[in-house]
Amino acid sequence: MTTDNRDEVSMNDMMDKIDESMVHINSGDIVKGTVISVNESEALVNIGFMTDGIIPKEEISNEKDINPADVVKVDDEIFVYIMKVNDGEGNVLLSKKRADNIKVWDKFQEILDENKAFEVTVSEIVKGGATAYVDGVRAFIPASQMSNAYVENLQDFKGKTLEVKIIELDKENKKVVLSRKVIEKAESEVKKDIVWNELKKGEKRKGVVTRLAKFGAFVDLGGIDGLIHVSDLSWKRVLDPSEVVSVGDEVEVYVLDFDKVKGRISLGLKDVAGNPWNNISSKYHTNDIVEGTVVKLMEFGAFVQLESGIEGLVHLSEISEDRIAKVSDVLKVGDTVKVKIGEINEKDKRISLSIKEAADKGFGDLAKYNEEEQGVTLGDLWKDKFKDFKF
Repeated sequence: MTTDNRDEVSMNDMMDKIDESMVHINSGDIVKGTVISVNESEALVNIGFMTDGIIPKEEISNEKDINPADVVKVDDEIFVYIMKVNDGEGNVLLSKKRADNIKVWDKFQEILDENKAFEVTVSEIVKGGATAYVDGVRAFIPASQMSNAYVENLQDFKGKTLEVKIIELDKENKKVVLSRKVIEKAESEVKKDIVWNELKKGEKRKGVVTRLAKFGAFVDLGGIDGLIHVSDLSWKRVLDPSEVVSVGDEVEVYVLDFDKVKGRISLGLKDVAGNPWNNISSKYHTNDIVEGTVVKLMEFGAFVQLESGIEGLVHLSEISEDRIAKVSDVLKVGDTVKVKIGEINEKDKRISLSIKEAADKGFGDLAKYNEEEQGVTLGDLWKDKFKDFKF
C-alpha cells in the first residue's frame, strides 16, 4: 500500500471517529450542554455537536425582559431543547425555557412520588385560593389547603413563603396543585402524640385559650385542645366562661382526666389548694344560722351562696311554712336570706339549708322541750324564772 493510500485510510478513520464522537441531534430533542459565553442578547452552548448552539434571549426564561447573564453563566451545565438543527445560518437554535418546561414535569413527578416538601412564595390571591410559581410553572393552592387551621383572610398569605407538597399533578393538562395543610396536619399529629405521651392526671400544664363556648373554654396544650368545663373555671359560680378567661389568654391548668381513644382532655383552672371546701368543717356546723345570697332558682328549690365557692340547696319545702307553687313566688336571685345549716356532705360538696327553720329558730327550741318533756307544762319549765314575781 502506497503512502498516499495509507494517509487516505488514516484520514477516513479519523473522520469516522470524529463522526462517532459527535452528538446526533434532531428537532424536538432535549440534550445537556455547557454554557461557553453569555451576552445581553443570547447564550452560546456547547452541546457536543459539530457546531455550538445559540439560545436567543427570549428562549432563556419565561420571565420577560430578563438579562441572560442573570439566568445562566459560563460553565453552567444546562438542559436545552433543539428548536432547529440549522437556523439557516448554520447554527443550532436552542431553547432553555422549553427544556425547563418539559423537564420540570418530570421533576414534579419525582417530587410527588417521593412525597417531598419544598418552598414556594405566594404570588397572587385568586378566586378559591392562591397561586405560586415553581420553576416557572404556575401552581394552584386551594383555599382549603392553605392551612390546617381556619383561614379568615387569604390576603394575609400574599408574598409569604410556605413549605408545601404536591397533592395533584396532571402533566397532560399542565396542572399542579399544592398544599400547605398536609404538612401542618402531619406536624400537628406529631405534636399531639408528644402531648398524649406526656400527660399525667393532676399535673399542671401551660396552654392558650383558643375558643369559648357556653359550657366552657378550650385550651391548646401544644398541639391538642383540652376543655375547661364552666364548673372547673372557678370555685365561685360562673355563668359564662368570658367572666374568667378570654381567647388568647395564656393559662396554667390542671389535668383532671383524659381519654386518648376518645380524644378528650378535661382541664381545671381553679387552684386545688384554694378549694373552700377543704376547711368547710371548721367554718360551718349543722344547726348554725348564717346569711347567704340566692344565686340560682330551680323548680325544686334555690341555691344559696354562703361564701365564694360554697353553695347550699334550700329545697322548695324548706323555703316557707306556707305552701308555695314556685320558688320565684318567694325568692329572686340576689336576695340576702338567713338559713339554717342542715346536713354537710364534704365528699360530694353538698349542704342542705332551710330558710323556714332559720326564721322559726326560737319556736323550734320550745318544740324541742315539748318533745323531750312530754306531759310537762310551760309553767313547770319556767317556774324558777318567775318565782320572784307577784301577780
